[in-house]
Parts: sequence; structure tokens; C-alpha cells
Amino acid sequence: MYLDYWQLAAKPFDSHPGEAFRLPGESFRAAQHKVRYALDSRLPAIALTGPTGVGKTLLVESLAAARGESGQFAHIVFPQMSERDLLVYLAEQLGAPPAAQPRFTIEESLRRLDYVLRENLKAKRHAVLAVDEAHLLEDSGLLESLRLLLNLRPGGQTAFTLLLCGQPTLLPILGRFGALDERIDLKIALAPLTAEESGAYVQHRLQAAGATREIFSADALAGIHKLAAGVPRRINRLCDLALLVGFANGQANVTAADLQAVSEELVATRHAA
Repeated sequence: MYLDYWQLAAKPFDSHPGEAFRLPGESFRAAQHKVRYALDSRLPAIALTGPTGVGKTLLVESLAAARGESGQFAHIVFPQMSERDLLVYLAEQLGAPPAAQPRFTIEESLRRLDYVLRENLKAKRHAVLAVDEAHLLEDSGLLESLRLLLNLRPGGQTAFTLLLCGQPTLLPILGRFGALDERIDLKIALAPLTAEESGAYVQHRLQAAGATREIFSADALAGIHKLAAGVPRRINRLCDLALLVGFANGQANVTAADLQAVSEELVATRHAA
């Protein structure tokens, strides 16, 4: 709607951007290196935590794309399922034939998983089981199921890495599940962008979208970090709405005062919901 007005070729703050729009911060790059190290080292289990919107799912998806044929990647984005459904899903994601109705029992799914993991080892493949929103699993009993999965070690070898992703509340939850917490080899925290990174992030995405002039004033860029707490998802939402409002009002650019007004509108909308 506002692309022609701001002379842009694409929406700069789209929630699913192309590779050219991405500008990872230092914390994201460090977390990415640590997770890659864990997978290359075939560690049994790791945890990745961070506030909502900092890029945990993006990091997992980028790792899945980078691994290619080096091993299967099972990504569970809706973890609140039954133990039986979880095991059936994992087995199918790792290459087992689809389950016919009625679905397999837990014991049968475990046997199928064990078989697939053994075949992986023969082919020198290492699987990854990535669980999003793992902080929601405390009351479902699935944390214990995931711990028991770590006992699947065909021939005494680690055949997969369990990657638990969640909000910072995941860490105290794991602390209450001592048997699983002891199996976590590496805990990685993904932090929001710094103030400098937040401004650079906005500028980069505008340039990737074809911006050739100043759209956000210097004071607006300086204030974005405080308003969005350095969280990329919040920055995207704030800047996208600011561009729309600026277009509707016929503004020459977006100022700090404009961003403040848009931020207050977003907060009011959330509270009303």
C-alpha cells in the first residue's frame, strides 16, 4: 500500500523476508556458531532460550537449511501433543513410513525410531530433533518422554541431538526436571539487538527494500531500540505501521515522535485485546 509513496521495491519489514533482508546481531551469530558446534560435535541435548521475537525459530530454520543431506531435521513447532503422536511424528520426520490407521503404539514407534536411527548411523547421518516452545511442555509430561528418547543410543552411539527452544522460563523448568537438566550439554541464550544493532537493522532492511533516501530520521533510528526493546519482531511491527501512518499522513519521513505515537497505539491495541 505504501511502497510507491516511499519509493520502495518491497516491504522492508515483512515477517518472512528473503535472505537479503536479514542482518543478524552479534548474539544471533554467536548462538548460531554454538548450535553448529553442538551438532558437529554430536552432543546429545542442548537448550536455546530467548524472549519471544528475537529469532529462535529463524535460527533453527537456518540450521535446517544449512544441513541439507547431512542428516534429518525434525522440527516440532506445536509441541502440545500426546506422547504417542509425538513419537509417531518424529519417526515419520526421520524417514520411517507414514503410520496407517490405527496409529502405532508407543512401543512400536520407539522401535521404528530405533531402526531409523541405526540406519542413520550406518549412513553417517546425524539427526536433529528441534522442539519449539519447549517451555510449554512442563505440564504435558512430554519433557520426561524427551528425556527417555535420549536413551535411544544404537550401538552406544549418539544418533541425534535434541534441541529444546523456548523462552527464558525454560531454564527454571529444566531445573525442576533434574534428570533431563543433567542431560543438557549446552545452554545458549539468544539476546535482543543492542541499540546500535537496532538502528543498523532498520537501515539495512530499508536499503534491501530499495530505499534511496532518508525515511526514518536520525532521532527515530536512535529511539527504536528503547521502544522495541531490541526485539526484531517488535521492530518490524513498529516500523511497518509507522510507514503506513506516514504514508496516510503525507509525511516526508518518520520521526521519533511518530514512532512514539505508533508504539503507544500498538500497546493500546494489545491491552484492548
